[in-house]
Amino acid sequence: MRRRVRTAVATLAAAAGIAGVMVQSGSAGTVQDYPEFPYPVTNYQEDNRGQFHFSSRGGWINDVNAPLYYDGEYHLYYQHNPHGLQWDTMHWGHATSTDLVHWKQQPIALEPGVHPGDLWSGGGVVDTANVSGLKDGEDDPIVVYSGTNGVQIFYSTDGGYTFRTYDGGRKVVVPQGTSRDPKVFWDEESGTWGMVVWSDGGGNGADFYTSDDLLNWTFASRYGADWLFECPDFFAVPLDGDPANVKWVLNDGSGEYVVGDWDGTTFTADDPAPQKFNQVETYAGSSYYAGLTFENLPDDRIVSMAWQGQNAGTVWTGNHTFPVEMRLETVDGRPTVLSTPIDEIAGLRTSTQTWKARMLDPGRARELLAGVEADTVEIEAEFEVVGRTPARFGFRLGTGEDGWFDHEVVYDSATQTLDGVPLPLEDGKVRLRLLVDRGQLEIFGNDGRLYRSLNVNFDSMPGDDAMELYVEGRVRLTNLAVHQLGSIWGGESTLASNLGGKWYTDSGVWSDASGGKQGTSGGDAFYLNTTSGTDFTYEADVTLRSGVAAALTFRSNRDASRHYTANVDAHANVIKLWRPGRDIATYPLDVEYGRTYHLKVVAVGPRIQVYLDDAAEPVIDAVDDTITSGQFGLNVYNGTAVIDDVQVSEP
Repeated sequence: MRRRVRTAVATLAAAAGIAGVMVQSGSAGTVQDYPEFPYPVTNYQEDNRGQFHFSSRGGWINDVNAPLYYDGEYHLYYQHNPHGLQWDTMHWGHATSTDLVHWKQQPIALEPGVHPGDLWSGGGVVDTANVSGLKDGEDDPIVVYSGTNGVQIFYSTDGGYTFRTYDGGRKVVVPQGTSRDPKVFWDEESGTWGMVVWSDGGGNGADFYTSDDLLNWTFASRYGADWLFECPDFFAVPLDGDPANVKWVLNDGSGEYVVGDWDGTTFTADDPAPQKFNQVETYAGSSYYAGLTFENLPDDRIVSMAWQGQNAGTVWTGNHTFPVEMRLETVDGRPTVLSTPIDEIAGLRTSTQTWKARMLDPGRARELLAGVEADTVEIEAEFEVVGRTPARFGFRLGTGEDGWFDHEVVYDSATQTLDGVPLPLEDGKVRLRLLVDRGQLEIFGNDGRLYRSLNVNFDSMPGDDAMELYVEGRVRLTNLAVHQLGSIWGGESTLASNLGGKWYTDSGVWSDASGGKQGTSGGDAFYLNTTSGTDFTYEADVTLRSGVAAALTFRSNRDASRHYTANVDAHANVIKLWRPGRDIATYPLDVEYGRTYHLKVVAVGPRIQVYLDDAAEPVIDAVDDTITSGQFGLNVYNGTAVIDDVQVSEP
């Protein structure tokens, strides 16, 4: 998109009259064509640079573009000027993640001079059925849409890393008036693809188009609304978790939205008066704008990220919100979108402090968190208002001497508001959840009924990262937990490995941790590599932190429904070799939590040997001819473990 931002940190002085370079090219481009990559070394430890909020390694960032999942990786594209700290000729930046939390910078995805058009905001999909006919190799086509005053198509045949221009950049859709920001979606009920595009032809609104092949589009209908301005999104979500009652949500760049029904060609809102995802002032360059939901997710979640524009450093401007899961619930008789942080945030927790229930007055509250650091933390708290006397309570963040603090979050029980935003008590209680980063603060109230994203430049210098529980009157603290959060930066991965393929999360939560890759799950969690083997030696260091088992997986298929696994099992106190449907062999061992075990598997044909701690003789020597070859991977079952130094060699 092209617009003027109203904040001091993001002044778009050069916005007027800037357009992309028009070049007719069918080339996908190579890294050498993209002079912005690799980016120069940057300091991710700058005072106000988010430690768990994504920002580009360098340059300007704004709208989220075409977020999607493919082949074990989450792809985040975004509006980007890699040449400066202000908005200028737009590129599509690109980052990837295996866990939606730790992001790795990739080369530019759409580049002026390589791809035609102005390359402003848009969406994208994975063409898993190849209805477009664009498949060229093993990967499914990834098709993205961009352009103003007409929609252009670009597609990738290498898993979303480089893109070709479709049909020389011909505009496949040209709405009336000014238009931009196409978003494509799949309609399961009608079995067709849909596209929503903002335009001002006849006033603000969204034009809908349909297609069977993602390339040829037919105008279907228009939804007009004065409030609906640029960056639309459109997604289906069950109401109150009922898959038989699916509703559609239409929103614009400011996060205003309506809920209604889609019949395959026309959207009808239940109530034309919009609500808002995020309860802050939203405009281009504010602390919340231009969010999009991920496409092709491997589960039933609706996950969204948005642009936060009020933060900058020496080589970067802007960041994105922490990913939230959206759900649709009936609140006061009206379908309402609620947002909460994705579960993967648990993988960032490095330590946790908890406090039990107690009554609080000003003095007791002020002393409770003495000595607790608040540099990068997640706070979960529940309060109960008792008696008839109103109370004000909450958290002061970045506290210093003489009563100084960087920001406060306060609930007022008399008005039942959080920071002035209505948030009714539920059975006399209110639940707060805060994500505190160096330049970002995200606030969630009553399990997502309230969602506020703010840019707050906390002073993260040593000695200025304290916090305080603030109370006026008396209130009962039901429970409180403060989780210290680690950084998402620091290299591609903390996992040392000689495997050359791509690692991807098949299940569970996998994150970088001190000493290797950490996996957490309530059941089986698999972290797989695209590298396969038949006969090999496969070894690693395995440390079970809690729960049942941690393991090496091998000869696996793509979704780990078929594999061999050799684990350290703390519940059965054994080393076990198994595959789905059969425990092949065990060896008794008094397993200790926190101890690092070195597991080595030697597989030659049907013979599988498992060695422990570099012993000369195997502890398991078994024969099973069910699976002859497959991918390497890691496994955690019903617990948390760290695995490192993963090596594969000749048998």
